[in-house]
Amino acid sequence: MYNIFKIAARNLLRYKRRTLLTSILITLGVVAVLLFVSVSGSFKSLMVGQITDSMLGHLQVHRKGYIASIDSLPLNRNLQGKQVAKVKEVLDASPEVEAYSMRIKLGAMFSNYNETTNIRINAVNPKQEQQASPMLTGRILQGEKEGLLDKGEILVPELIAKGMKVKVGDTIVLVATNKDGLVNGQPFVVRGILESISGPGGRDGYIHLSDAKTLLRIDKPEVSEIAIRLKEMATLPDVLANLKEALGGILNKQGKPVFEVHSWEKLSPFSKIAAMIDLMTLFIKIMLVAIVLVSIMNVMIMSVYERIHEIGTIAAIGTSPSKILALFLTEGLLLGILGTLIGLVISLLAIAGMNVSSISFDFGRQKDLLLAPVISTTDVLLVVGIVIAVAVIGSLQPAWKASRMNPITALRHV
Repeated sequence: MYNIFKIAARNLLRYKRRTLLTSILITLGVVAVLLFVSVSGSFKSLMVGQITDSMLGHLQVHRKGYIASIDSLPLNRNLQGKQVAKVKEVLDASPEVEAYSMRIKLGAMFSNYNETTNIRINAVNPKQEQQASPMLTGRILQGEKEGLLDKGEILVPELIAKGMKVKVGDTIVLVATNKDGLVNGQPFVVRGILESISGPGGRDGYIHLSDAKTLLRIDKPEVSEIAIRLKEMATLPDVLANLKEALGGILNKQGKPVFEVHSWEKLSPFSKIAAMIDLMTLFIKIMLVAIVLVSIMNVMIMSVYERIHEIGTIAAIGTSPSKILALFLTEGLLLGILGTLIGLVISLLAIAGMNVSSISFDFGRQKDLLLAPVISTTDVLLVVGIVIAVAVIGSLQPAWKASRMNPITALRHV
């Protein structure tokens, strides 16, 4: 086997220009794929982090049917005391869960005493919310960030603050209707102006959980949703499955499930952008396969055609077809390995250079987000494996043709 590798290497060196050009083509393909995977993966992780760590959480638990009617923020589908206690029991027993936040979501009328508009309110426990959404305070454009907010205070979304000419320290009134149809109003002091994570169309404000219960005249424990933050994002599929298993078997008096559990992908439109990034990555990998396949097949077909007489000679002196087949497959393998190794080194150096350069970009209202490209060992091994496997596959047909040549016919070839 060693002799086959040695002869294959010598054959590649005999045609230095062709070997060099083919290796460069494979190298460019490998570099393009690895850089795209690292940059797009970094962008995707950064955006997912912005969404989950400042608003949604990684997972959310609701009462069954809540998400289907979430646009109307139905108060009659809130989780009640025993249901909340059951979810807390399950979450407290899960070692993968870092924090969770109880929320009441409601629609209300926002008044500055001169004008009125509608607003979506997230009523939260400040301490829980900061643990479950650690980047939320970073969205406060004006006002005190420490402690998020106190009772009697409100964080107003920037869109409403500008439209209603509301500033930090102003007093506003929220008017809401509870699930029994009773209307109630309550004054609040503007604690801060909040940047919207989803762009200029955001209308989500924040108040204290106790204030929401007073506004809605809720005298029993209940919440609209429980947002969950995990210690590691990679554990999301397993935790999601475990929560569905633990809560899915709990039925109401009608024999229907009480709870529904959703990951952030089911709750955010950005999941479609993330899916598009994954699809683009797949297409880039397919292009890499095409580049390697075409280049290797072209080189090996030309190699077989130019060495017909040589193939006839080694076949005539007793070289078996299997060894001739192995010789040409080895040449394709060495070409794939050479191009892959060079491409891998260049890619890793380029990724390191981008991290040192501290490249930043803007995404919607988010400014100066730092791009930190990384490439996982799994992605590297996958790309390397694809290139080498395709290099061997691309060599298969020319190698098979060479191994099946009639020695006498080959020796007559000029």
